[in-house]
Amino acid sequence: MLTIHHLNKSRSTRVIWLLEELNTPYNLVNHQRDPVTNLAPESLKQVHPLAKAPIIVDNEITLCESGAIMEYLLNQAGDETLRPKLDSPQYYQYLEWLHFAEGSLSLPIISSLLMSMETRDGTKPLDGYIAKEIQLDFSYIESILSQRTYFAGDSFSAADIMMTILLEIAGSLGLLENRTSTKAYLANVKQRPAYQKAASLG
Repeated sequence: MLTIHHLNKSRSTRVIWLLEELNTPYNLVNHQRDPVTNLAPESLKQVHPLAKAPIIVDNEITLCESGAIMEYLLNQAGDETLRPKLDSPQYYQYLEWLHFAEGSLSLPIISSLLMSMETRDGTKPLDGYIAKEIQLDFSYIESILSQRTYFAGDSFSAADIMMTILLEIAGSLGLLENRTSTKAYLANVKQRPAYQKAASLG
């Protein structure tokens, strides 16, 4: 049976909601935030290196990102009511909003939330949050690229296009120091003629 790792007071509620809409049976594992720091517990890191919720485990599949989880669950259910058909104009509207939630909307909302909070010593949670997230995310990226040629395996995919542009920005900010596999990956993908054509356009 599919297992969902849920964190209290988090966006992982959306995956439970989807499973309920689909009438899909699941095993729920609850993880509780640290009452002092409000951060996710170490127990999540034992399930996935990013230590973030939601995480689903379904046999050999372990997924962490909400959008990927939603698509996986809909694919497994074969559901035609919660996702427009691929050949319909509405499908791409659906896809835009699916990515908008985490791609554009999430950053300003979470940033606003963290900036509105203040700890007892007068520091803002955002100060430590950004440093923690950068360390966590780039360590995960480095570990993946030390094992694979590309993000999704041995073949170049659109996921590499999505990731490369952000990694370039990260490199310009000095965030890739000591990330040798990530730097090697960037050097490799930037040799692709299609990348060079796009980059030449400014």
